[in-house]
Amino acid sequence: MTHPTHVSNRRGLDDAPLLVAANGGTPEHTPVWFMRQAGRSLPEYRRVREGVPMLRACLTPELVCEITMQPVRRHGVDAAILFSDIVLPLYAAGVGLDIVSGTGPVVNQPVRGAADVAALPELETEHVEGVAEAIRLLLGELGNTPLIGFAGAPFTLASYLVEGGPSRNHERTKALMHSDPETWHALLGKLAETTLKFLRVQVDAGVDAIQLFDSWAGALSPRDYVTYVQPHTSRILRGIAEYTGGEVPRIHFGVGTGELLGAMHEAGASVTGVDWRVPLDTAASRIDPLRPSRPVLQGNLDPAVLFSDWESVRGETERILAEGESAGGHIFNLGHGVLPDTDPEVLTRLVEFVHSRRD
Repeated sequence: MTHPTHVSNRRGLDDAPLLVAANGGTPEHTPVWFMRQAGRSLPEYRRVREGVPMLRACLTPELVCEITMQPVRRHGVDAAILFSDIVLPLYAAGVGLDIVSGTGPVVNQPVRGAADVAALPELETEHVEGVAEAIRLLLGELGNTPLIGFAGAPFTLASYLVEGGPSRNHERTKALMHSDPETWHALLGKLAETTLKFLRVQVDAGVDAIQLFDSWAGALSPRDYVTYVQPHTSRILRGIAEYTGGEVPRIHFGVGTGELLGAMHEAGASVTGVDWRVPLDTAASRIDPLRPSRPVLQGNLDPAVLFSDWESVRGETERILAEGESAGGHIFNLGHGVLPDTDPEVLTRLVEFVHSRRD
């Protein structure tokens, strides 16, 4: 195993609740942060992003720093997550794509065969120097709050590339996967290398943990996931573990992945994210039913519950905290990202409530 010579910029935050929980320890309180905590739910975010395209914003260090810090200042969360987008490394490498308002990522020339895979440009570290600089700025602002790095997983990136944009059924993606597995594995291998390189840049700059998002993996059967996706995801997660000597926790999350939790954990995650569809105690049993050591889990309040009255929010939070006791560690989060119309005051109150429930 490679010694952690590449993580000299990491801060000494071993007692931070998020990192304690991620490593299976007992933190002073259950840590809490929210996926998409830096985003459209915050008026200060909308002000600073006005007139700035998303992907340009993700490569502007001062803007990334400011947006990443906003929920830390407002909510007092236990972690910041780097403001970015899952298609950023593709865009930075030179893939022709854009994020279209109301649609999502749209690819100019979709990948449909082996020649298209061979023509995909490779990411070089200098392409994402703006991201590294943003992380260095953040380390000077965050104090004792950990910073989570961020990347999209190969299957989700492949889906955007093959479909040409978001897809409900992933028809072209699954057709390529089954009808031309050689081209499929070449594509995911290339995307795994891009993602691993992107995460290494973030680790070298000093992030304290990483999260790998596989937003569309829930569209797959367990058999297809293990055959066509897991080896490439494992290359990333285990690659980061080797690169850092195991010092940087690896969170893995997907939507609608209740049937895949065991396989996603086995890919090399230190922490498995769970969406709102599966109770955390059930998730723990699905991931590691036969071992005495329980997995560390993250989740999993339904984001839509935040639109309810406070008594309902509190009741659901108490249930999730109780279910999280079945895990080997629990990081409180939503079961997906903060919805754009969420009241920020509810998020602040939720953080305060979770912190008040000391272990």
